[in-house]
Amino acid sequence: MTTNRLGLLFVVCAPSGAGKSTLLAALCREFPELAFSVSATTRPPRPGEVDGRDYHFMSVEEFSSLRDTGHFAEWAKVHGNFYGTPMRPVVDQLASGKDVLFDIDVAGADQLRQVFADGAYVFILPPSREELARRLSGRGTETPEVVARRLANAAGEIAQAARFDYLVVNDVLPQALDRLRAVYLAERSRTRLLPGLVEKLVAQFR
Repeated sequence: MTTNRLGLLFVVCAPSGAGKSTLLAALCREFPELAFSVSATTRPPRPGEVDGRDYHFMSVEEFSSLRDTGHFAEWAKVHGNFYGTPMRPVVDQLASGKDVLFDIDVAGADQLRQVFADGAYVFILPPSREELARRLSGRGTETPEVVARRLANAAGEIAQAARFDYLVVNDVLPQALDRLRAVYLAERSRTRLLPGLVEKLVAQFR
């Protein structure tokens, strides 16, 4: 029996070094129907980036005009550039049954929650401060000062984690991926995402 399914808004946050990117890359390889939302930005394209695939690149004036008309579901200014999520493509994708993945910070998740309260909001936690510090230092690309700043930022982000629907501790990567996968699969089976399914089945008994 087939039914029209609504898409899932899947929002994942984590402090730097918690392993969020690795987990999401693995999840998307397993479920190619789960696609990242494409944000708009005022920063220039980097080598290899394609407009409409990696970002929607636009001028500050265009971004500001769209922002002021409520075009974005969430937006922020980061390192002097604006970033935002156009609302209409997300709404259209969800209505067509496509799942939309957000890799976003806590402030962006707060804005999204005001518009998409029915989404699934997940926070990836490190097993400990010591392990997070080890992972950040182990990258070998950041100075001790940068590591210290990231740890300080992590404390504030983790303090907001209790507001999320799900917590996934990334202690052992395969186990953390199992937990994240379980959350995603369970959320895809939400009754609200399967309108008419029960009614269609009940009708067969009449």
